[in-house]
Amino acid sequence: MDELLGEFITETNEFLETVDTQLVAFEADPTDGDTLNSIFRLVHTIKGTCGFLGLPRLQFVAHAGETLLGKFRDGTLVATPDQVQLVLESIDRIKEILAELEATGVEPEGDDSALIGALELAAEGHVAAEPPAESASPAPVVEEIVVEAPPPAPTPAAPAATTSSRWDPDLGRELRPGEVSLAELEAAFLAATPDDDLDTPTTTAEQVSTAQPAAAAAAVPAAPVVERRAAPELRAVKDEEDDSAAKGGAVSNQTIRVNVEVLETLMTMVSELVLTRNQLMQMVRNSTDSEFKAPLQRLSAVTAELQDSVMKTRMQPIGSAWKKLPRIVRDAARDLHKKIDLVMDGEATELDRQVLELIKDPLTHMIRNSCDHGLELPANRLAAGKSETGTIRLNAYHEGGHIVIEVSDDGSGLSTSRIRDKAIKNGLVSEEQAWTMSDSQIHRFIFAPGFSTAAAVTSISGRGVGMDVVRTNIELIGGTIDLQSTEGKGTKFFIKIPLTLAIVSALVVGSRDQRFAIPQISIVELVGAGGGSEHKVEILNSARVLRLRDRLLPLVDLSEVLGEPPRDPVIDDSNSAFVVVMQHSGQLFGVVVDEVFDTEEIVVKPLSKALADVGTFSGATILGDGSVIMIIDPGAVYRRVGQAEEVVEEAVEAVQTKRGDRPETTSMIVFNAGGDQPKAVPLSLVTRLEELDAGTFEQGDGRILVQYRGELMPIVAADPYSQVASSGTQPVLVFTYNGLAAGMAVDKIVDIVDEALDIEMTADRPGLLGVAVIKGKATEILDVSHYLSLTLNNWDDPGLNKPAKHIVLVERNPFFRNLLSPLLRSAGYEVEAVETVSAALVCAEYRKPSAVLTDIDADVTAARRLLSDDRLAGTSIVALSGSPDADATGFTTLVRKSDRDSLIAAVEHASKLEIAA
Repeated sequence: MDELLGEFITETNEFLETVDTQLVAFEADPTDGDTLNSIFRLVHTIKGTCGFLGLPRLQFVAHAGETLLGKFRDGTLVATPDQVQLVLESIDRIKEILAELEATGVEPEGDDSALIGALELAAEGHVAAEPPAESASPAPVVEEIVVEAPPPAPTPAAPAATTSSRWDPDLGRELRPGEVSLAELEAAFLAATPDDDLDTPTTTAEQVSTAQPAAAAAAVPAAPVVERRAAPELRAVKDEEDDSAAKGGAVSNQTIRVNVEVLETLMTMVSELVLTRNQLMQMVRNSTDSEFKAPLQRLSAVTAELQDSVMKTRMQPIGSAWKKLPRIVRDAARDLHKKIDLVMDGEATELDRQVLELIKDPLTHMIRNSCDHGLELPANRLAAGKSETGTIRLNAYHEGGHIVIEVSDDGSGLSTSRIRDKAIKNGLVSEEQAWTMSDSQIHRFIFAPGFSTAAAVTSISGRGVGMDVVRTNIELIGGTIDLQSTEGKGTKFFIKIPLTLAIVSALVVGSRDQRFAIPQISIVELVGAGGGSEHKVEILNSARVLRLRDRLLPLVDLSEVLGEPPRDPVIDDSNSAFVVVMQHSGQLFGVVVDEVFDTEEIVVKPLSKALADVGTFSGATILGDGSVIMIIDPGAVYRRVGQAEEVVEEAVEAVQTKRGDRPETTSMIVFNAGGDQPKAVPLSLVTRLEELDAGTFEQGDGRILVQYRGELMPIVAADPYSQVASSGTQPVLVFTYNGLAAGMAVDKIVDIVDEALDIEMTADRPGLLGVAVIKGKATEILDVSHYLSLTLNNWDDPGLNKPAKHIVLVERNPFFRNLLSPLLRSAGYEVEAVETVSAALVCAEYRKPSAVLTDIDADVTAARRLLSDDRLAGTSIVALSGSPDADATGFTTLVRKSDRDSLIAAVEHASKLEIAA
């Protein structure tokens, strides 16, 4: 292909991407003159260059589009969506012709008369019909461009040519004033000489058009016509470049085009240099004293700088992959009769061009899905209380050496019930299993091959060949994808991908005397298990799990993944291991390894064909000591080892069963007061533990007071038979409610414990909730509200400035009912505490509450009745549980009973929702 033609194709493709985006923006705001001028200049440049290169078909299509844009530009016409659609179709036609031109080096044949005619009619102010698709039969317009002068055009069925109206058989219509026939252009082109000066005054096109075709074919003076048509276009491009250079500091002179193969070669050489650097550094590490240590450290620094520099040459802003998305969204909205806004943030975020190319198709598919399935029709959105215009948001940002791309919409969200039914129908899960799965687990079925809940196949989506391919393509580049969706509110996808595929950070681990590399993009943390560690490995339902911060993670042994014989699954104080906590498809799981060596930047080498089907590895690399190790594929580990998803479900189910057989635990602070019998209060109610100077205590209003943080704080003894100290230090539990502080004086603070309280309630003594066994001793559980009433006047009065909101508390356990009621009253709420859901519904009959708090540990099925009862329509229902991992699907939020701050915040938020409704 001619070098000039190749540059033209490259630049024109770049122009067209820009024009696509700007036309969509111009359609939304036809008064934006700057955008229109930019579009006009680009189309004008394309047309002029086509004329110079002898590409008439491209030139005619571009000219027709330019003419319509010119009418917008001079104010003759105000752009309408249909007219902009015609311009976009002309841009699409140019793209098609360019693609064929790039493939063959020759402008393809084709008939564009219908499109050109529609554009010309629109430019004249007429409403043009939808132009038909390009005819498959070749048109004579290109065939007539030959080296020899063409014969006189036959016009048996056309009107006779005159000086004022002439028929052009190539265009199939009469020439307009000022237009020149193709035969005249060709004759002028053949007669032109290389020495003709482009700037020499020449005969105008109008003069040539008045001559007869036969004379024009032979007359030399007509030759400058083509030169005259080409010269203004070239000068226009030159003038624009000069203007741009003047404004931008001649940026064009500071950049050059580089073949991608050159960059690939540079990257390969740098990768080899990194390997060599690693080997040399390993040699230095093994030597206690080496004269090469200093120069090698310098070499390492230079290598790192060179690597960064080469990486920058491969980096491109992710916005370059987003350029076509506004057009896609615009066309989808037009086809689907929806109103859609596309918001793009983080376009300047850079990543490797190879990764950028591989992420384009998945992103395009996800955007189409959001348009088709995610966003509702305007009427449906208005009925749901939303604006009629839906929003799709793209956001990209750096996080921990990787790129995170968020794709979200404010549409209808994923329908859990429809996905569940479809998964059962397709045999992906049994009905019994499906009903035990959480919403997030159900939602991940959309990544199953062939899965689709679309009612009908459209031209945009619904074939069920999409999201599984999206996930596969993302995983092929070492990335992960996860989602969050709330029915009725929208869906958000999270895509995490590496910055580059050539050099990645990895953790080198050992298993049974072999070393492997695990990409850090999938690693969440590294923990030690057994050998006295606080992290324990347990066996639940024959599944090995790691208990990590109140969460159970399924465990897999790397050696077993690799086909080694299984070993003792128990990891306790007698042995130890490392657990690499990894994340894949939103699921956390642990991989047991024997050793952890170091993190290294590794050069990824592709697998040989012999290992391609193993499925456990994603590549290989060479370490600094020269040894070759395999790179573990996190996705393959997740899928191969006992089906990690099923292990998770079994473990969670086992824990829930185990939890249902035992009382929930509560954090308690244990102390002595008035004797040796221990006493306790819930830790969540205590703001601070203080040791105050008893000499600062004062008397006032019949109470003991102390100046505490600028306020007077009353103090009461925790036991009626004990007294507050008059000298020395006094241990005090500080409680704060509704801006008021009160202190409880105790003799000694013993411990803070987590206990499953089995309380025997007593009612014969004020201030005592009951007695429980804590650490093997009978312990009195004090009623904090009673002591607050002794120290603070009207402590549970919500106050005149804060109207009391009615809260219904549903709690079977009398301990928690008596514990939470005063807590809520102190925060300014009027609380009605009941034992059953039925009692709560009766309360709602005579007075609708601002919010309902219900326990879900005892009977979640009964609690869910509150969600569907009409008496509580529009009321926020807050779920209470002893576990942060309880399934609270459908409830406004989930709060741990022992978390005072979160409880108050959740009730406040819930009551605000009730007011807003």
